[in-house]
Amino acid sequence: MTELSFGLSVSTSAGNGADPVAAAQRAEALGFDFISAPDHPEGTDPTLETWTMLAWIAASTSRLGIASKVLGVPFRPPALTAKMAETMDRLSNGRLILGLGGGYSDDEIRALGLPARTPGEKITGLEDTIHILRGLWSQQRFSYHGTISRVDAAEMEPKPRRRIPIWLGTFGPRALDLTGRLADGWIPSIGFAPPEVIPDMRARILAGAREAGRDPREITCAYHMQTCIDPPSKQPAGVVAGSPEEVAEQLLSFIGLGFTAMNFSPTGPGTDEQIERLAREVLPMVRAGSRESRLADRSAARGFLT
Repeated sequence: MTELSFGLSVSTSAGNGADPVAAAQRAEALGFDFISAPDHPEGTDPTLETWTMLAWIAASTSRLGIASKVLGVPFRPPALTAKMAETMDRLSNGRLILGLGGGYSDDEIRALGLPARTPGEKITGLEDTIHILRGLWSQQRFSYHGTISRVDAAEMEPKPRRRIPIWLGTFGPRALDLTGRLADGWIPSIGFAPPEVIPDMRARILAGAREAGRDPREITCAYHMQTCIDPPSKQPAGVVAGSPEEVAEQLLSFIGLGFTAMNFSPTGPGTDEQIERLAREVLPMVRAGSRESRLADRSAARGFLT
């Protein structure tokens, strides 16, 4: 039986009053399973560097998974990312979820003096990065000569104590195929992948896994979304909103689409209250509803077999 897991997005804001460590500690106390943070080092809004912030959070919590959602591959050489991830996972006692993406904003990439890639090159660079990560984590004197990135007889010690999960934020056909072939998880955002397109996208991932000789059940499907409970006004498309019961019903429908993890970014007035209500009012209903559904499925299966 696959257990559900629920995550909370922590802001990288460095504005007055921002306290990401306190936010993560509160998420842990409320029973969330992991926290996540985006990766946008360039811009006019004051922000913290994602990896450094996540390290502080990991050191200040004891149970939470620590996820990058998602780390922009163009910003860091793959070999450095491999070393960073092994260190974070080791020091956090195996709590890292390494979320990766090909790089969303071309303007951001160019502003940092990095070469802007075509969409196809971004996917190639993402694939190169995964091969380099896995190779450096498992092999001695590892070499890989990719189209975008390479390493030459690189030595990297120590090796990870476990298989560090790599989740990809992918959307296009080729990127979804890549996710099925190589990734441990898929974490699309509802704004780019609304529920009505999920079945076809997920089917492509699972087909990619089967073609690569993998068990599709090895791939965690996690849905990232904004939520608002009892909104004071109509919410934009892509926000999961309504009464606690209505929000829970929508989340249960996402489980029906194959998601076993969800990552929340509560919005609207009173964000702290929104987080509290999500944890105390909505998620217990989702867990209970999911258990009832699985028990009903098991009962139906037994009845069919007899």
